[in-house]
Amino acid sequence: MTHSPILNYLTLFLLLIQVPATAILLSRLLKGPGRHPPIKPQQPTPELLGSVSVVVPTLNEALRISPLLECLSRQSYELREIIVVDSKSQDGTPDLVKLAQQQDPRFRLMTDDPLPPGWVGRPWALHNGFLHSSEASEWFLGMDADTQPDPGLIAGLVKTAEAEKYDLVSLSPQFILKYPGECWLQPALLMTLLYRFDPAGVNTKQPERVMANGQCFLCRRRVLAAVDGYSSAGGSFCDDVTLARNIAAQGFKVGFLDGAKVLKVRMYEGALETWKEWGRSLDLKDASSRAQLWGDLWLLFAVQGLPIFVVLSYLFLSPSFPLSHSPTPPVVLLGLNVFLLVIRFALLLAIAPSYDRTRANGGWLFWLSPLADPIAVLRIFLSAFRTPREWRGRKYNAE
Repeated sequence: MTHSPILNYLTLFLLLIQVPATAILLSRLLKGPGRHPPIKPQQPTPELLGSVSVVVPTLNEALRISPLLECLSRQSYELREIIVVDSKSQDGTPDLVKLAQQQDPRFRLMTDDPLPPGWVGRPWALHNGFLHSSEASEWFLGMDADTQPDPGLIAGLVKTAEAEKYDLVSLSPQFILKYPGECWLQPALLMTLLYRFDPAGVNTKQPERVMANGQCFLCRRRVLAAVDGYSSAGGSFCDDVTLARNIAAQGFKVGFLDGAKVLKVRMYEGALETWKEWGRSLDLKDASSRAQLWGDLWLLFAVQGLPIFVVLSYLFLSPSFPLSHSPTPPVVLLGLNVFLLVIRFALLLAIAPSYDRTRANGGWLFWLSPLADPIAVLRIFLSAFRTPREWRGRKYNAE
């Protein structure tokens, strides 16, 4: 049976979109076997004494900060101080920090100055913490309030940074999942990052393609001072990636490593909050040129958003458009998208260690997360053309 001209043109158009995108994806995934192994917890050694200042930005974190405060107290003598920079929380967050301070004098609570024009709250708080941190510390470590570090995190991170001569290194965490919706959606959203960038543990040569995670962001103090703290990322809703790329562009060595064995994080409660809050910065538009952004959107649409639709379309339309055994464009298109789906499901095995599903209700939905890919890609498209206006109750004016 001869296919209609419209179907043939559509098939060729999709192949034109998907073939080069697939080649780019494979070039990135093939770097995975040679990546740096995951960071492991280590015991501190005397030369690390007082070498690290930790800064934690907070705004209404009372429901999630207690595990972090407890975990930081369990860090050893390599940790000089823990500065919690609070942005006038109204939920009792400062009281929890003061309580921790009674047990561990390394804690210090401060309130940041009023937010200046052009700044976003998180980088402003981190910048203030950096300015008030001890100049005797060799390393600055920014951590988010929803993280849960292993007792050997800081020692392991600093030793790795020094051994590999990193000036800045951040970690991908192990995500704690609890509810069915997030078990299904969150891995699909994470996959949008894995498709766009090199795997964690691969040294990216191009500064504009560097990845970073502000949940655990270690930088040499002198390097951060050289770029004037967080000033270059002050207006970015993805300040971690923006700052890391700016530092890489200055010639410093930047790394993004697998920290699933030393760092856990409980980011958002349920699928709706994951969709709303993580999506505000996941597009990384504040750290990217317009060409990069459009290129990433094309890649995600081609290799993550389309395959399910293409394969399902052939399944439903096969009686009307039977496939031949010869390598016609429709056969090639179907084979390509089946191949992309096989890759996607296989990647679940690769990212499984990045998830803690031991307490999850409906954790089995993780294995069906490829079915959420079109929704995840849609979220990236929506956020790519919208500027966030509110975060944790703090409102930002439209420009």
